[in-house]
Amino acid sequence: MLNITQQQLADMVKVSRQTINAIESGKYTPSAILAIKIARVFKKPVESVFLVE
Repeated sequence: MLNITQQQLADMVKVSRQTINAIESGKYTPSAILAIKIARVFKKPVESVFLVE
């Protein structure tokens, strides 16, 4: 994966760093649109970046 900070990722997908932190810690589930944007940053399918249950 890319070696980027939470802030850099947040800037790329237009959310706050706190949102990225909450997603990483499992306290927040992103919308489908946000999940797709994040997956695109990493050039991965959304299913490989997020657990789909």
